[in-house]
Amino acid sequence: MPSFPAPPAFWQGVSFTQFTAFWGEGHRIHAFCVVFTALGLLFSCLLESQFSEPAMDQIPEMPRICAAKILMANEIVKEMIEAGVHFGHRTSLWNPKMAPYIFGKKNQIHILDIRETLRGLLRAKKYLSQVAAGGSLILFVGTKRQAGEAVEEQSLRCGMPFVSERWLGGTLTNFRTIRSRLGRLEELEALRAGDGINDYSKKMQSSLNREYRKMYRNLNGLRTMNRLPEVMFIVDPGKERNAVREAKRLGITTVALIDTDSDPSQIDLPIPGNDDGIRSVEMIMRELADAVIAGKGQTQTEAAPNAQAAPEAAAPAEQPAEEAAAASSEG
Repeated sequence: MPSFPAPPAFWQGVSFTQFTAFWGEGHRIHAFCVVFTALGLLFSCLLESQFSEPAMDQIPEMPRICAAKILMANEIVKEMIEAGVHFGHRTSLWNPKMAPYIFGKKNQIHILDIRETLRGLLRAKKYLSQVAAGGSLILFVGTKRQAGEAVEEQSLRCGMPFVSERWLGGTLTNFRTIRSRLGRLEELEALRAGDGINDYSKKMQSSLNREYRKMYRNLNGLRTMNRLPEVMFIVDPGKERNAVREAKRLGITTVALIDTDSDPSQIDLPIPGNDDGIRSVEMIMRELADAVIAGKGQTQTEAAPNAQAAPEAAAPAEQPAEEAAAASSEG
């Protein structure tokens, strides 16, 4: 049984009536607050004596799990700071709705709260992993120069569609037309791969090559998007306002890397961070791509036991048929 710590000297020999009389009739509320504060301190001392170091050794798994999570979070935070994810825009360009995500300002530049960035990133990773495990599509959008290369590289790595050059109006709301243009792109590729393009005149060949380059640049990332995506990740929703508008019209969930100059109320799951730094965008895209790959791997591991169980279930069904055939031949 743990021993209670001795009360302070000024509490000894003082009744509650004397204490309230000392404070006066008008200060009874303050007296209650002090009494409950003292009770809270006594209760905390009790818990500290109850859950001492030997008691925690009896449940070693929880501290290990918590320590692993804290270590992972610390590594992500360190990587964020090195990549400059916490840097925002100039204070004169800020959006007041971003105030909950701002830690302070220095040299007329807003500094984002890295805790909010970490919270948004972990939520986004968990959500994208669940979406990928369900077999749905995730569309990555980032057409600014700082984000185009990272978006294309990480999207190809995780096997998801992307838009890294230009957002064509109606990519989602007029998806049928976009799919027909992808068919035209495949026709031009087949024409260029063979000798059929030599049958055209020089001027026509130049026109076909120009059409191919333009369509390849704008539609190449959408080849694998055979249906509308469930989630769309956006780098800088202020620049990609048309994509955000189409996603909201179709009820597609939006996840975005959002800076201090954008409106977070337009995004379902914002990740406050620097959307103008190349290293910052690369770091966020890499984390999200890893989450998508982990979700796909979880789906494959769950499907493998089902595939193995199917032949085993079919084998007993074949045995009665063989026995019936043998019995008929004997008869």
